[in-house]
Amino acid sequence: ACFRLLCSLLIPALFLSGILCVCLVVLLWGIRLWLQQRKKQLTSAGKDGKRPLLVAFFHPYCNAGGGGERVLWCAVRTLQKKYRNVTCVVYTGDRDATGEEIVEGAFRRFNIKLTHPVKFVFLEKRYLVEASLYPHFTLLGQSLGSVFLGWEALLKCVPDIYIDSMGYAFTLPLFKYLGGCRIGCYVHYPTISTDMLSVVRNQDTRFNNAAFITNNPLFSKFKLVYYYFFAFMYGLVGSCSDVIMVNSSWTLNHILSLWRAGACTSIVYPPCDVQTFLDIPLEEEKSTAEHSIVSVSQFRPEKDHPLQIRAFAKLLKEKRLGQQPSLKLILIGGCRNQQDEERVNNLKHLCEELEVSNNVMFRINIPFEELKRHLAEATIGLHTMWNEHFGIGVVECMAAGTVILAHNSGGPKLDIVVPYEGHITGFLAENEDSYAETMAYILSLSPEKRLEIRENARRSVHRFSDQHFEETFLLSVEPLFK
Repeated sequence: ACFRLLCSLLIPALFLSGILCVCLVVLLWGIRLWLQQRKKQLTSAGKDGKRPLLVAFFHPYCNAGGGGERVLWCAVRTLQKKYRNVTCVVYTGDRDATGEEIVEGAFRRFNIKLTHPVKFVFLEKRYLVEASLYPHFTLLGQSLGSVFLGWEALLKCVPDIYIDSMGYAFTLPLFKYLGGCRIGCYVHYPTISTDMLSVVRNQDTRFNNAAFITNNPLFSKFKLVYYYFFAFMYGLVGSCSDVIMVNSSWTLNHILSLWRAGACTSIVYPPCDVQTFLDIPLEEEKSTAEHSIVSVSQFRPEKDHPLQIRAFAKLLKEKRLGQQPSLKLILIGGCRNQQDEERVNNLKHLCEELEVSNNVMFRINIPFEELKRHLAEATIGLHTMWNEHFGIGVVECMAAGTVILAHNSGGPKLDIVVPYEGHITGFLAENEDSYAETMAYILSLSPEKRLEIRENARRSVHRFSDQHFEETFLLSVEPLFK
């Protein structure tokens, strides 16, 4: 009787599920056909009678002026130079600026001049990807929000080639299966990484893992299950790509383990404005009466400025034992909002506690020429972020001629502060003690020895130039144009 009851319930349920699946497939196929029809109506033929190939970049914050935007505009310029029958489209949520103003901003900030006009598709629902909208389950919230934003983009313009240049992987299946596009992406930073999983698994307190979660085994287990589920989904959507470009070896390792698409994944180093810094003349230090140590990074928690201050205080304490040149730590960075400003105030309090206020300078939102001057005068360039995915600031310090001391992890360890032609290009450290010791060692070197290291570093950074980016980018995206 029980078996008959089970069969009588199970068979209709399976039948209903089958019908629903068929309806869903038919619906999705219908949407795809409708979008293709819409695409033909919205795109007109060019002067030669041929319809241009539409290459769309999904970059909701294209007017932000950071390293990610430099990659975007270099990529657009590279495609315009290489392919004649290509129209570049940028999906953006920057509705407070016109297309002309955005292009002008790219030229002003990055000295990138586009050879042809760009078509901008302005999106109204960018607020859906703002982290502030999702105080809990932020990763999931932003990812689902990006699907809705992607749908708005797809309705407004159906491209032939779709490139996600900002890390919204959940939009990829939408454009591939409904838009019928060839898919490429440039990954600056994996939305979730195996490091994040280990932080939660080990009940570690970090900027992305609050103390109330680490102190509660149940919350930690739940967050771990949530992260594993998200990592699985992230891997699923990422594997839809036809071409995957990553910015460093560190990002490559994570994307390979999560997306499992090694055949179409390659490293394309971001284009750093190295020439501007290489133009600073490299001379042997004239004065050894004062040394400055410069740090260049936004005042964000992951940049770990307190580690810089504590290591510097330790160095000063040990240096006071003998007659040494005076030392100055200059913290240069951008403040985006009130939280960043509060962070700077907390750092100033830390300097007071450690009695190093007179030796530490804060330079916030300074003009580029002043940044160049500080780097030209500095002896050491300092970087302390754990698992920095690439490290444009590290490259800039090396190009400017400082002796770099970076964190022994991520991009700096694997790609940047590595021997060049068998010669040392800089130093790596991990904690307060090793940073203090290494700074003391660098300062103990003769000016001639330091000059040698600076020259090696400068020669090594040509790998991160605009020209090198153009070559590797074109090589990577070639399959999308076949």
